[in-house]
Amino acid sequence: MESGPAIFAGVVFALFGGALLAWTGTRVRRREPVAHGVNQVASATLASVAGTAALALGVYCLTRL
Repeated sequence: MESGPAIFAGVVFALFGGALLAWTGTRVRRREPVAHGVNQVASATLASVAGTAALALGVYCLTRL
């Protein structure tokens, strides 16, 4: 009964983290800004850290089933 919310949260975190990492990678590869008005290196680093953390949290939720 309690595995339903864990599966949902894990999938949501994993999808968000993967999408954020893919989007950030695409923007960096095209040399486009990740966030407007912010240093490109800082914004790419922060977005990559947030994407990795969300992906790791999703994997953690899915391994706790």
